[in-house]
Amino acid sequence: MSFTTKVHSDDGVVTIRLTGELDSRAAPALNEVIVEATAGTVRRLVLLAEELTYMSSAGLRCLVFAHQKLGRGVDIVLVGATPEVAETISLTGFDRSLVMQDPVER
Repeated sequence: MSFTTKVHSDDGVVTIRLTGELDSRAAPALNEVIVEATAGTVRRLVLLAEELTYMSSAGLRCLVFAHQKLGRGVDIVLVGATPEVAETISLTGFDRSLVMQDPVER
């Protein structure tokens, strides 16, 4: 499955919807999206992960990259991660560096 992103920015909140498999082939594209989407003032980065089916270590490095790029004071929120993706993040301890939330019921 391919990897796609959809970006929305509003009043310092950047939201990126992640779809597909985030592996070593897709990671450079996500890093590029993060750089472009966070070029201005950012208070919060929200990653919508309900449709993210897989995250490799390269994907995890994208989260670390975003965390380092945005620095302290900018929240990174991962919403709706599948149990497999959440486990990958938790096993590394990176879940302490971002906020993991369940998806919002509509």
